[in-house]
Amino acid sequence: MANTKSAKKAVRVIARRTAINKARRTRMKTFLRKVEEAITGGNQEEASKALRDAQPEVMRIVKFGILHKNTASRKISRLHARVKALGN
Repeated sequence: MANTKSAKKAVRVIARRTAINKARRTRMKTFLRKVEEAITGGNQEEASKALRDAQPEVMRIVKFGILHKNTASRKISRLHARVKALGN
């Protein structure tokens, strides 16, 4: 357990940041789940709209440092390919 005053404060700050990051990550996953559900449903128009909504949300997570840029780009790229494949 933390002994010094600064260490105790650091524990509080980390707990607060963890809660914020968890909420942001959950929000991102909700957007991605909507895309997945649209893809599963087979509706390309709905899936592409959901992807357009999800993309800035995922990149916003990158801005906050919660997700690496390449990881976010890979997720978006793979979803985009799956949405595009619905049209064929």
